Amino acid sequence: MKTIMMGAIVALAAAATPALAWKGQAVACYDKVWVPATYSTSKHLEFPAKTKWVHRNGQMVQMHYPAVYKETRHVKTPGHYLLRKAACR
Repeated sequence: MKTIMMGAIVALAAAATPALAWKGQAVACYDKVWVPATYSTSKHLEFPAKTKWVHRNGQMVQMHYPAVYKETRHVKTPGHYLLRKAACR
């Protein structure tokens, strides 16, 4: 009889525990915002500008070829999440 009563008491205590849980109050709310990465770029001269004589359609033509640059990107700050204060929902 004692074991049945002890089992019933334990079962009732387990069922009543969620009712006794403390419910807190929200103080501040934050949204998670993605901040994209920032880059710095630099240009390196690959081929300088030049002029060249070319034979076209029976005549000589002076051609201008512009300089060619190679652009490289470097990561200044990687992308990351930021918490921003927001209204609680």
